Parts: sequence; C-alpha cells; structure tokens
Amino acid sequence: MSLKSITIFTDGSSRGNPGPGGWGAVVIVGNKVTEIGGRETHTTNNRMELIGAIKALEQIQDSRNKIQVVTDSGYLVKGMTEWIHNWQKKNWKTADRKQVLNRDLWEELLALSRGKEIVWKQIGGHKGIAGNERCDAIATEFADGKKPELYAGVLENYRIRNILNVS
Repeated sequence: MSLKSITIFTDGSSRGNPGPGGWGAVVIVGNKVTEIGGRETHTTNNRMELIGAIKALEQIQDSRNKIQVVTDSGYLVKGMTEWIHNWQKKNWKTADRKQVLNRDLWEELLALSRGKEIVWKQIGGHKGIAGNERCDAIATEFADGKKPELYAGVLENYRIRNILNVS
C-alpha cells in the first residue's frame, strides 16, 4: 500500500456551555474526501472539539501515513502538543493540582495517536479557511439539531475546490 497524504480538518460547537453540541470533520486521504459529524444533547464546546478529532482519527486505517490535523481549537492543539505529557506524569492533574477535564477523551485521543506521525496545526477560526469553515458549518448544524448532507467521494468531485489550503 502506498503512503498517502492525509489532512484532517475538525471543529466543535455547543449552544450553551454546557448545552446541545455538534462536531464536524473533513478527512482527506489521498484523493478521497469524507465528511463526518455528530451531536450530543448536553456537552461543552471543548468536548465537541476533542470528539471531532477522535472520530476523524478513527477513519485512518494506515498508521504509516503522516497526518496533519487542522483545527481552530487551541485547547486541542496545546493539549496534544504541550499539556498531555505533564498531565500523564502528574496522574492526570493540572499544574494547579485539579483533575484534568475531559480526561476520558484525552486518553482516547492519546491512544488513537500512538504509532502515528501527527502534526497538530492551529489556525484562526472564521478566517476563510475552507476546511475549517466547512467543519464549523457541519458542527453548528448538528448542534442545532439538523442533519447536514455529508460528502463522501473523490476530491475532484468535492464542491469545495481549495479544501487543502490551510493558510
């Protein structure tokens, strides 16, 4: 199996914090695009951000591929690149000795990340980056109780032409 470029966009949303929430992701593996999303009735925006990343990484079959995860969530990026290692050393406690919020999801995300080369990239939200805007729309629609139409198919037929632009 040949190595393929993998780009994941992900976003989370909640209406109230806590409140109803949604998550959305666009997973691009080589020339295949898959949009996914979901909803929870009582959640927080941070849980939705984490679940979006988890569900997207669950789509990846070949762990040899380098993965770029693009998100507007500083919580997700800093958590995976800075905080998580200290949390583990300190028995899942923060610097001020409080229990890490969303530990269940952080542990799941950590397990899914093992053995994979992942670059976590934070971008500004609502800056016109097509992948982020699409994930935001999916997450928001799910948070609002709607069921957006999700695409699964080849990149050439995807309606968003500049989806791989992350800057």
